[in-house]
Amino acid sequence: MSRNASTSLNEDKNQKVPSRTIGFTLMVLIIVFVAVWMQAQGNNLENLPASQPYEVDIDGFKADAWFLPDDLTWGFVEVSAGEFVMGSNPALDRSAYENERWSNLERQGEVFLPTYYIGRFETTVAQFAAYAREVGLEWDQMDGKSAPQLPIHNITWADALGYGRWLDSKLRSSLETPKVIKSFLENGGRITIPSEAEWEKAARGTDGRIFPWGSRPSPDFANFNSSEILPVGEMRCEPCANGLSDMSGNVWEFTRSPLQDYPYNPSDDEGNLSEDALWVMRGGSYAESLNNIRAAVRGAVDPGVRSGAIGFRVVVTSL
Repeated sequence: MSRNASTSLNEDKNQKVPSRTIGFTLMVLIIVFVAVWMQAQGNNLENLPASQPYEVDIDGFKADAWFLPDDLTWGFVEVSAGEFVMGSNPALDRSAYENERWSNLERQGEVFLPTYYIGRFETTVAQFAAYAREVGLEWDQMDGKSAPQLPIHNITWADALGYGRWLDSKLRSSLETPKVIKSFLENGGRITIPSEAEWEKAARGTDGRIFPWGSRPSPDFANFNSSEILPVGEMRCEPCANGLSDMSGNVWEFTRSPLQDYPYNPSDDEGNLSEDALWVMRGGSYAESLNNIRAAVRGAVDPGVRSGAIGFRVVVTSL
């Protein structure tokens, strides 16, 4: 090959270098742009729910807000500060069990609670599934085949607490959280499961009723003596205290209170407890008799138990 030919090839190579450099530079710029764009999208999505396992609309619930109820307070109902009568007086309720009595001398007691908010409905499968998917909870350990509007069940007490902590973080960070709930959280509130006192006051109100709807039995307002769980809210109960659904029957509901003898003491809920403590559950289930769906009934369960008849609802509380 002649020198001129060699020089010509070198010149051709030298002429191609700038195009490679431009191509490489362009590629780097594209990568940087995509990275910046993805970060921006991530920031924009921080306040949005994670992808949901249920892609269909559920009537009355917000698919874009972790399937919480579609109302002004996302399903949270205010229970005003004040005293209520806790426990059972066997002279008024002949079905009362021994562990519902305040003491040998005093059948019932008065308990003061500050204002709090409680879920109108039991926590649903769809709501819990949003949490389980995001945190990587093993769904095959639970009833993942249940219809999304059924109350969640086959979960442990710790699972219920975990959902409360997760929902607390979501509602604190979301720009869409109802103002009254956001303000309560920002002023010392937290989302968890109710204490048994919070549960009972919400269920029976301040007039000492035996059932959430009053003192007379009725098959119209609760799912009991049945063979199956019903979707939350299907048993509408307009006369029920605080307008809540399924406080009697459907599924038992975990509380954050250990089983202790009455009189009730809120500090008992905060003590150092052994891991084998039994925790109070309230409300009875679809499979229970009328006696076991009264507002004062106290069931108890090991925290590791999973049952097709036990679920929970949440509260926003300052305690």
